[in-house]
Amino acid sequence: MQDRDHRQVGVVDDDVAVCDSLRFLLEAAGHGVVAFHSAHEFLGSADIGALDCLLLDQHMPQVTGLELLRRLNLHGRRLPVALMTGSPSPQLTQQALALGAVTVLEKPLVEHALFAFVEDVAP
Repeated sequence: MQDRDHRQVGVVDDDVAVCDSLRFLLEAAGHGVVAFHSAHEFLGSADIGALDCLLLDQHMPQVTGLELLRRLNLHGRRLPVALMTGSPSPQLTQQALALGAVTVLEKPLVEHALFAFVEDVAP
């Protein structure tokens, strides 16, 4: 686990530009970033124990963010998750929270909301 000021953040998003932008913002603030371009890539290679939190895109091909949350729950893997979406809705938010997400962040992300999640979720 990183110290209180520096987190190890996982990002799962099929959009390479989004991953690059989040990496730039978070690394500039002193956080580490591990990016995955699909849920399958994340599930196949992620050391969840090394991550302090996860930024997870909802709209990905093959496995959506909600489905990835379901799979993590089935395997007993828990970490703070923010679901990211360009199409927020009360129903999506309700589903995400019911599956254990901490919050739903609307794309394009607002920096203060992003940093509030990353910096406040882990001890």
